[in-house]
Amino acid sequence: MKTERNNEDKLAVFARFGKYLAWTSFLFVVVMFSLVLALSGFHLPKSFYAEKPSPSIQKNQIKPLESRVPKPEYWKAPDTMQLRGKADADLIFYGKDLIVRTAYYLGPEGILGKLTNGMNCQNCHLDAGTRPFANNFSIFYAGFPKMSARSGRKEEASERIDECFERSLNGKAPGRNSREMLAMLAYLKWVGKKQDAGQSIADNSVKKIPYLDVPADPLKGKMVYVSKCSSCHGETGKGITSADGKTYIYPPLWGRDSYNDGAGMFRIGNFAGFVKNNMPYGTTYKVPNLTDAEAWDVAAFVNSQPRPHRDSKNDYKDLRTKPIDYPFGPYTDTFSEKQHKYGPFIDIAKQHALIQ
Repeated sequence: MKTERNNEDKLAVFARFGKYLAWTSFLFVVVMFSLVLALSGFHLPKSFYAEKPSPSIQKNQIKPLESRVPKPEYWKAPDTMQLRGKADADLIFYGKDLIVRTAYYLGPEGILGKLTNGMNCQNCHLDAGTRPFANNFSIFYAGFPKMSARSGRKEEASERIDECFERSLNGKAPGRNSREMLAMLAYLKWVGKKQDAGQSIADNSVKKIPYLDVPADPLKGKMVYVSKCSSCHGETGKGITSADGKTYIYPPLWGRDSYNDGAGMFRIGNFAGFVKNNMPYGTTYKVPNLTDAEAWDVAAFVNSQPRPHRDSKNDYKDLRTKPIDYPFGPYTDTFSEKQHKYGPFIDIAKQHALIQ
């Protein structure tokens, strides 16, 4: 009896061991099969394993704001590699360098003349006028000659350059037939050469931002400036000069060496749109750093600071063409100069039939 019991125990042990081997072999086969499928890139259709979202979840999905979604077919400046072998390549390259390093040539310590305040054209026309929503040159040249609301007459492209030198650079433009003027015109023509003057380009000039329903606040803007702007432009707005002192790494935003109060940037609508999509340095329109309110407020702060004055009595003689954020009267409406400078602009715009 004892021998038979021992044999039964041995058979039970062998049976359990056999089951163990069978399961181990099965698991090994499954693992190896899965590994082969994984390495081969095979996967089940999503419908086999994905849960269908409930109608409530689908209904409440957050959609990106259309204004924040980059549009296709944005203008891009031509590649300078295309200039190789062209007869006017040297003149175009010189024109670009004048845009980038205006002060080096024509600033207070300029090697060719002392015509400007030390800022560069590129300070307002970023990346030599090729960056979206940063006063780019996509349709600049193609649009001239054209009627200027400010002067009240038809202007040539060279006259618009004159105005930039006299207002944004608070100085005097190079001669109309100088090599410098011809070089800048050649560069501007080349940059926008593929554009149709009648074509609407979404990213030329600056991207306007919605009006606030309250005035832009210089005091709030000062806090924005201190936290997000002063590291580059300095606590007193004087900017940071290059090692040789001939130009600015970061331009002054107010003071004697900044743009005067006749410049386009002195209109806070222009300034707010510019900083919203480009500042602090490194920001792009795709991922703005400032809120709309912060952009308006910091524009109000910067443009409340002292700067050179320009006599504007001859600007906008036809008052109907005067922009609503132009801070000097007279106006066709009854709103004050202060409201035209800081807003709110909604009621002014409605009166001027700019908002339906």
